Amino acid sequence: MFFQYVFNGIAVGMAYALVAVGYSLVFGILRLINFSHGAVYAFGAHVVLLFIGLRYPIWIGILVSIFLTGILGVLIDKFALAPLRKKKSLPIASLITTIGVSYIIQNLLMIFFGSERKSFPNFFDMGGLNLANVPVTSSQLFLFVISLLLLLVLTLIVKKTRIGLAMQAVEQNTKAAHLMGINVNFVITFTFFLGGASAAIAGALMAGYYQLVYPTMGFLVGLKAFAAAILGGIGILYGSVVGGLVVGLSESLASGYIGGTYRDAAAFVILIIILIIKPTGLFGKKGISKV
Repeated sequence: MFFQYVFNGIAVGMAYALVAVGYSLVFGILRLINFSHGAVYAFGAHVVLLFIGLRYPIWIGILVSIFLTGILGVLIDKFALAPLRKKKSLPIASLITTIGVSYIIQNLLMIFFGSERKSFPNFFDMGGLNLANVPVTSSQLFLFVISLLLLLVLTLIVKKTRIGLAMQAVEQNTKAAHLMGINVNFVITFTFFLGGASAAIAGALMAGYYQLVYPTMGFLVGLKAFAAAILGGIGILYGSVVGGLVVGLSESLASGYIGGTYRDAAAFVILIIILIIKPTGLFGKKGISKV
């Protein structure tokens, strides 16, 4: 049973990592914790559910959700955060704004979709199989593989493309990047779109895995993904992956050996312990500043 819990934790942890990447991307560019990210994740899952209800193939729903959720991320920045940046407001103002935006999105989802929990098809259920004598469901395997591939794609975008290099330049020094001819506003817009798109994919994957969708589904997942980002070192992509795995494993093992009631607390216990030992996270560096 131990290895089964481990594999389940790894699969779910990769999905948490996919959400955590959104926190790290925005923090890397703006030094801002975007607490609306969990609600964006829930929005992405509901868009997929909407298209399933309209009897479109699920892959069309996921593609549309990626686009619309990415646009939602951009709109959050343009209408809620960019005006604060122009006025050079204190960082706490932007932080509180993202919390407010989160509740606005959740309430809009309740208005349009209802507050009750709705079933979501397990679109990657193809039975079970054995890996080294460990029973594994196709849902777990699919969740792990797709999340891993998407994280690799995101890493390649950030590390190997021109826009990714521009993102790294803006992260290091915004003024110098602007002087070098980089369109800083476009980089910020692309970052919010990329974060929203990754949240949409994670929302569809997790909704299919748990076969449930509801407006507040992003609250706890958002907190766990934030914990994962902090654990690995906020702003560091591979740190988000490691942090997601730690959160997923602690949750799965706690659920298996202590009880499902305590699984949500396990991730935060691990977070507190690691931050006491290493306040910057596993891969974070001291003195992170934004020039």
